[in-house]
Amino acid sequence: MSLGSLEIGSRLDAYLAQAVAADQGLADVAGVIAACAEAAVDVSEVIGRGALGGGDLAAQGEQNSDGDVQKALDVLAHQRFTEALRGAPVAEVASEEAEGVMLLNAGAPLAVAIDPLDGSSNIGVNMAVGSIFGIRPVGATAENPLGSFTSPGTAQLAAGFVTYGPATSLVLTLGFGTQIFTLDRAERVFRLTSPRIEVVAAAKEYAINASNARHWDTPVKAYIEDCLAGSEGPLDKNFNMRWLGSLVADAQRVLLRGGVFLYPGDNRKGYAQGRLRLLYEAAPIAMLMEQAGAAATDGANRILDISATGIHERVPLVFGSSEDVACVAKYYGGRNAAAGRSPLFGQRGLMRS
Repeated sequence: MSLGSLEIGSRLDAYLAQAVAADQGLADVAGVIAACAEAAVDVSEVIGRGALGGGDLAAQGEQNSDGDVQKALDVLAHQRFTEALRGAPVAEVASEEAEGVMLLNAGAPLAVAIDPLDGSSNIGVNMAVGSIFGIRPVGATAENPLGSFTSPGTAQLAAGFVTYGPATSLVLTLGFGTQIFTLDRAERVFRLTSPRIEVVAAAKEYAINASNARHWDTPVKAYIEDCLAGSEGPLDKNFNMRWLGSLVADAQRVLLRGGVFLYPGDNRKGYAQGRLRLLYEAAPIAMLMEQAGAAATDGANRILDISATGIHERVPLVFGSSEDVACVAKYYGGRNAAAGRSPLFGQRGLMRS
């Protein structure tokens, strides 16, 4: 579908109406996106008031289904998105904040996988957090009650994430490119600000939590070591490192500036498959990246080809500029001469005795 005459500043509802006019099969998907946008506006207002909103949004409560400690805002976001999706054509929801699949509207055609609040560790320090969602056709059967969520990521009909930062942005794809909408706070509507994102094929930035370096496997250690070597190393260019600790914020930066993001598995207990969830984090991000000309893998394999076996399944995640992601895959495939050499920081140097 072409955006046609849709201008910068056009409202999200106009964009969705144009999409449905071009393809009536998108009507239900558009309804779900509108519901998510409505919930995001409410969550954005709560976050925007910070400590003035009353209560401690960073207060810790019970553990969620994945063993992570819930913050007050985690619960609020989960409740608000669930409430909005009840009014949309959604039969099932797989949420980070719920142990099992939530049944909403029997007979509805769509299922939603959602992380209502990504980046909880940033709550209370005025840094970006977000919401991530992927929309799928219902596929549950008596034999496979998780069938709506065990198809590969290619089954997604649409995906998006919201970044609650200095501005609130909705990054969205319906399968024909990736767009960015920015919240007009005065009117409580999202407006088109980037009609078609195209990620550069290669860049000079990478994002990884370097504090875990001693736990990485050999391919990741070798790749980051070569990034640090800069123009004197085999990658022949100098890099900057960025790490925000918020998946949506890092993803939006990559979409706008290029580069590569890595959250690999490592040798810590419980981290063999990383910490990001396939259904409601990696798969939606992967769809958005691919629709913008970028790539997303688990280090070697395309994320969108992977099928989950459970709704909270984890997966290593590498995404970003296509050439940079392909370069990381070479290290995993052992095709890079550096992939088998000594561990990162193994040499004597500053601050080492």
